[in-house]
Amino acid sequence: MSSPAEIVVDARALTKRYDDDRIAVDGIDFVVRRGECLGFLGPNGAGKSTVMRMLYGFTPRTSGELTVFGMDVARNPRLIKARLGVVPQDNNLDPDNTVWQNLLIYARYFRLPRKVAIERAQVALDLFALGDRRDSEISELSGGMKRRLVMARALMGDPELVLLDEPTTGLDPQARRVVWRTLREMRRQGRTLVLTTHYLDEAERLCDRLILVDHGRVILEGRPAELIAEHAGGVVFEADLTDVAADGAPAQLPAVTTAAMASTGLDHVYESGTLTVYGAGQDPAGVEAAFARIPLPAGTTHVVRRGTLEDVFLRITGHALAEDE
Repeated sequence: MSSPAEIVVDARALTKRYDDDRIAVDGIDFVVRRGECLGFLGPNGAGKSTVMRMLYGFTPRTSGELTVFGMDVARNPRLIKARLGVVPQDNNLDPDNTVWQNLLIYARYFRLPRKVAIERAQVALDLFALGDRRDSEISELSGGMKRRLVMARALMGDPELVLLDEPTTGLDPQARRVVWRTLREMRRQGRTLVLTTHYLDEAERLCDRLILVDHGRVILEGRPAELIAEHAGGVVFEADLTDVAADGAPAQLPAVTTAAMASTGLDHVYESGTLTVYGAGQDPAGVEAAFARIPLPAGTTHVVRRGTLEDVFLRITGHALAEDE
């Protein structure tokens, strides 16, 4: 049980309903504890970004309770924003100013003395490996550099809580690793992070806890390793049936395969020609032996791998995380 001082964000029955009766966030509860990295995971349209916008007061809630730093977001937006750093989905940089000017102008929102603003801007640029682009125009930056600059800008107010909405979307693998390294450094500095992401490896590497959302509701919450162990297991068998049917992936498993799966009692999901068999809570050797007895069409190939967060989401929801809603 967390003490009030440890809770940075507290949401109770948080709901967002739009005028067309579309429910983006459907009565969710969650807390964010000081010093942790909490990740929201889910497909497009699940409500992740709406939650983030409600946290920094951009989108008003329809109902429920939402406090940040113990203050109601609707009643104390200025006091809360003074302690926040926000990385929105869009790279909303000022194209008429240089990299350096973007940071110094943003510092004015926090009424920082010029000396302090200059010191923080240099630290932020160095932290995100942008020190050599200080005098560059925004148009001269790559997409990855722009993304890193948005994150550097978020640190100008020396925030206690940093909200990152899909911080690495569109970045190449090398740029993503730079961001990951920097986010870990922010954690070491004592900042609290809340992020949304589509990348399962990112969530597993960075987050202390995850909240899986779908259709605006929380469907699962926990630590990444614990979620994988409980819902996917240490070993997963994946059989590809797409190449054994003349017209692509068969709509259903063959009856003999379905019957054999039922007799083994193994948890499994069949989607788009792929049969995934989970070994959660069972001995990997026993799962392998049971899988070997399952009759599959001739030509079926299979792999054995460790469980992932993608498996967790697929098993709980019945559809892949990457699907658009």
